[in-house]
Amino acid sequence: MAWTYLLIAGIFELGFTTALKLSEQFTRLVPSLLVFVLGGISFWLLSKAMQDIPLGTAYSVWTGIGAAGTALISILFFKDPLSFWGVFFISTLVASIVGLRYVASD
Repeated sequence: MAWTYLLIAGIFELGFTTALKLSEQFTRLVPSLLVFVLGGISFWLLSKAMQDIPLGTAYSVWTGIGAAGTALISILFFKDPLSFWGVFFISTLVASIVGLRYVASD
């Protein structure tokens, strides 16, 4: 169940970072509120996951999901540039996340 919490925490982190972008430096009310709500849920789920998953593994996977997912969201929805090296390093990040899942002792 801890890995499920961690995956969902990572998904909420994607919502948190997207809302942060949409808040336009906290000048828009609804996205600004979503930053705190989604961020709070993400941290809470991360803390639940860390009850059974070691801190280093949980945090690495959580930030990896956030980093890779946010990069993809920014490319797809905010028209950030896409390059071979960007795809390469996002892919290595995803491979590292999957690898941590399989080598972690929980």
